Amino acid sequence: MINNSLINPSGIVVVGGSSNLNKPGGKILENILKGSFIGDLYVLNPGSDLVQGIRSYPDVDSLPLAELAILSIPAAFCPDTMEALCKKGTKAFIIISAGFGELDNAGKALESRLLEIAEKYQVALIGPNCIGFMNANHQSVFTTPIPKLSSGGIDFISSSGSTAVFIMEAGVRLGLRFSGVYTVGNATQIKVETVLEYLDQSYVEGQSSKVIMIYIENIDDPDRFIRLTKNLYKKGVQIVALKAGMTEAGSRAASSHTGALASPSVAVKAMFQKAGIFLCNSREELMYAAIIARNGLPFGKNIAVITHAGGAGVLMADALEKGGLKVPAISGQKADELLSQLANGSSVSNPIDFLATGTSQELALILDYCERDFEQIDAMAVIFGSPGLFDVSPVYDTLAQKMADLKKPVYPVLPSPVNAAEAQEQFINSGHMFFADESVFGTTLSKMYHFPKFEDQKPLQFVMDEAAIRRIIDGAKDGYLSPDQHTQLLTAAGFPMVSEWYAHTKDQLVSLLPQIEFPVVMKTIGPVHKSDIGGVILGVDNENDMKMHFDQLMSKVQVTGVLIQKMHKGMELFAGSKREDKFGHLVLFGMGGIYLEVLKDVQAILTPLTPEEIVTGVSSLQMFPVLRGIRGKKGINLELFYELIGRISQLMQIAPEIAEMDLNPLLADETGIYAVDARVNIVRK
Repeated sequence: MINNSLINPSGIVVVGGSSNLNKPGGKILENILKGSFIGDLYVLNPGSDLVQGIRSYPDVDSLPLAELAILSIPAAFCPDTMEALCKKGTKAFIIISAGFGELDNAGKALESRLLEIAEKYQVALIGPNCIGFMNANHQSVFTTPIPKLSSGGIDFISSSGSTAVFIMEAGVRLGLRFSGVYTVGNATQIKVETVLEYLDQSYVEGQSSKVIMIYIENIDDPDRFIRLTKNLYKKGVQIVALKAGMTEAGSRAASSHTGALASPSVAVKAMFQKAGIFLCNSREELMYAAIIARNGLPFGKNIAVITHAGGAGVLMADALEKGGLKVPAISGQKADELLSQLANGSSVSNPIDFLATGTSQELALILDYCERDFEQIDAMAVIFGSPGLFDVSPVYDTLAQKMADLKKPVYPVLPSPVNAAEAQEQFINSGHMFFADESVFGTTLSKMYHFPKFEDQKPLQFVMDEAAIRRIIDGAKDGYLSPDQHTQLLTAAGFPMVSEWYAHTKDQLVSLLPQIEFPVVMKTIGPVHKSDIGGVILGVDNENDMKMHFDQLMSKVQVTGVLIQKMHKGMELFAGSKREDKFGHLVLFGMGGIYLEVLKDVQAILTPLTPEEIVTGVSSLQMFPVLRGIRGKKGINLELFYELIGRISQLMQIAPEIAEMDLNPLLADETGIYAVDARVNIVRK
């Protein structure tokens, strides 16, 4: 829980406060004293009467009531001290001490006691093992820097104190302002999800932050996480995040194509996309994404790159174009008119290069033309550093003014931290943020522009024989379904199947011959994967060959029968599902065959899938132009592919016992789509 005693306390006590500024208890007290806190401040330290000018008390009994207590004492003393303060009336705690669950079992026991006490007395608890918490009311952290804090800044939630420091150090240099900084440490009570819930419930339009930045290591409750972030998304809040621990090791033990493709990182990415969160790859990208979210996205794809350094302009143009945005050529009467007012040697073709001698007046002129006369331009990116020849402050002042005045977004890239240090500081003090690297900016802007934005939709409901599906699942043992169970299940779920027959003996095969339509495919049935033993024979087109191949297949190890399917031609596709611990079911789909094995051209979405998610996912495949039809070659029936993907999602809701499901390959053309091969693995939790 998060309460007002944590957010805006009337009194704070630092337990373990010290005059030694090299100790956490000393530094946190100094930060509070130098900061904006205006309430009563106390210290509990039996070894001193006065600590940094603040009266120190020897024990809890002699201490006046303080709403918020900060504990910077050995872990072993924290539970008893916390309970004594709770009995006195303290309502919120920040425990920066380490030595709890992150250390050993004894530490876990201490941490469990903290949670028991917090629940017993209904108090707020951040930590333990964190750097603290700060907002505009108080800066209760033992680290620096202390960034500028205001209600209009960015809310920052971090699982790691050190990572939070690294991000703030770099962010302050770019002008990042914060509303609140929450470091949850071991997240004993207050977790990332707890903070999100507080930000959702306390949101006030026009006052609360419109951007939340998250560094997260563990997600305990994905469903709650998604629900809360969606609520904030509906309020117009953009969340950008960096996730640690996205290992691929878990995919090694998977027994199907779907399982191998559905690595933990794929599941995390799918969850973040479901939640409407922009997932970043580095601290730098996280900060750039937060600044872009704060400034707003371009109105369209066309960006004017304005620079006084030709090379930097080319690098940015490359990054934007590679990311799917456009740096369109600018020409015509208005372009000529602008060029005539710039120094000789300038170029307005885009990138707009107004040379190393470029002035603030020239920059203002260029921006005005982009805003007023170049209608195709949707946003402007300005690169302006300093070779050290002259003061660039007038240019930055003009840039700041134009960012405030113009309707089209203006993105400042200021790449000279040494030569233009003072000018950058003035720019920041005027309330603006900037980017330091043109390529990282171009890449991040492109990714954010193309990030899917899903409206609230309900999943489509398809006609399925739910009773039959449940009978099959309830009657099956854990493990892979048999071929006939696969057929029954997929038929009940409404998946289009190829005609098929089963034969376990030669006599059965002979009895089936009048029904079989040639040509056919013959496949082994048994516990061993058919592809591992050469158990697939294509293009069998007569009875004699069928009998010969039947004997050949039945002679292989552990083969119990032969599956015979009518051959179909078409484009090979893939679809399936994988149940991920805590996340639920992922539905994966893409091109089959070589595209699956080599390119891994696959999209993954968490269930339940909405129509918009399916269409966006399919269109995001690298090979989507092939699916749609290209260069005179017909594509597939996309509506049937969308339906099949939706049916997989619905089936996972009906039969959550399905741990893995492979439909590979699917054969599709402009008239139909058929499941040729299926593997369904049942694992009950």
